Amino acid sequence: MGFLALLLFLIIFILILRGYPVAFTLAGVSILFSLILMVVVPGAIEMRHFNLLPSRFMGTINNTMLMAVPLFIFMGIMLEKSGLAESLLETMANLFGSVRGGLAVSVVIVGALLAASTGIVGATVVTMGVLSLPVMLKRGYKPELATGVIASSGTLGQIIPPSIVLILLADQIGASSRGVSQVDVGAMFRAAFLPGFLLVLAYIAYILIVSNVKRDWAPPIPQEEIKAMRGKGFWGRVFKAFFLPFLLILTVLGSIFKGIASPTEAAAVGAMGATLLTILQGKFNLNILQQVMRQTMKLTAMVFWILLGATTFTLVFRTLGGDDYLIELIQQANLSPMMFLLIVMVIIFIAGFFIDFIEIIFIFVPVITPIFDVYEVDMLWVGILMAMNLQTSFLTPPFGFSLFYLKGVAPPEITTQHLYRGIIPFILIQVFFIALIILFPELIYIF
Repeated sequence: MGFLALLLFLIIFILILRGYPVAFTLAGVSILFSLILMVVVPGAIEMRHFNLLPSRFMGTINNTMLMAVPLFIFMGIMLEKSGLAESLLETMANLFGSVRGGLAVSVVIVGALLAASTGIVGATVVTMGVLSLPVMLKRGYKPELATGVIASSGTLGQIIPPSIVLILLADQIGASSRGVSQVDVGAMFRAAFLPGFLLVLAYIAYILIVSNVKRDWAPPIPQEEIKAMRGKGFWGRVFKAFFLPFLLILTVLGSIFKGIASPTEAAAVGAMGATLLTILQGKFNLNILQQVMRQTMKLTAMVFWILLGATTFTLVFRTLGGDDYLIELIQQANLSPMMFLLIVMVIIFIAGFFIDFIEIIFIFVPVITPIFDVYEVDMLWVGILMAMNLQTSFLTPPFGFSLFYLKGVAPPEITTQHLYRGIIPFILIQVFFIALIILFPELIYIF
């Protein structure tokens, strides 16, 4: 029966790679597979097992932790509609533009702030590409450096809290654990904060070093232009464009880290704060509100349909004894915990080329969590490694999603080769940080 469970997993994975809808593939194939087994292999699975599905569905729908998902999505889309990215880029360019590589540093800082406020990778990469890439090219930036900075900064939403990736990872780890790994969203956010912050600093350090070594790659903006751009009321614009969003992010994350508010309550504060910022930007109207609510509804519905499909798959997989069978196979192979972790990381990295992070989380985490429980491996640590890994696969040629997003909005003179060559240094930085977290797990417990 355990072998049949693994066969079900393989069939579903192949069908998803072929492009079939994830939610309906997970649920539909699992139910169809079960019905065939009832006829071909009597006793393998019975109709009474499906009586558990309604209660599991309602448990998912009533999960207060998952209420944070639509609220953070609302917060991100509202900030996107507010014109915040454009104001931030203009302000940061004025602050750092006179430094060699300062415009690229500004893009990284804005990318980090957007990541902490939106957490939506595709939207961030596209927005940054449209707003900053033409400006950087006009200022004489080397195309490889400009595209690498934008693509890598846009994916920071995978690891910098409040991230949808981290919320879903925490939920699936908690739901799949056999009582050993208890991971909540707040713990996941605290664990990801320092790696995300250090990653931003590493990006900035690389830009400053390469800009001063290769002085023609990232020329500074002349002082005369900087003075002309600043003009009257400059610091007021800085406060409005930078400090207010920063205060919102600090309020949301600080309330979670200090235990003042749950992630769901903090997400509600973030959604309200994003609406107030949009009002202050003068961009709020009924049409914008309708657009934000409509997009929030679509994204939330997508996430929950996939989650309900994954719930069906997990029920069938465990009823067939798939998790016990997989644990037995791995124990017979005498794999060490680190070797199993390496295998999982490689598989998830490759899967990240072809399918989105939501599908990966809902397919893989329920299968691997019980095995890590047997090994008594800290799933908070594994969760952060998975998030960093997914972020890296989003950048890696030839299938990196971020590269596709950026190529779609890049000027015609930007070739695929520019994208591939420019992203390599940032991938190496990512790999270095994954290795660093593996070697020094205590990094995730500082906050």
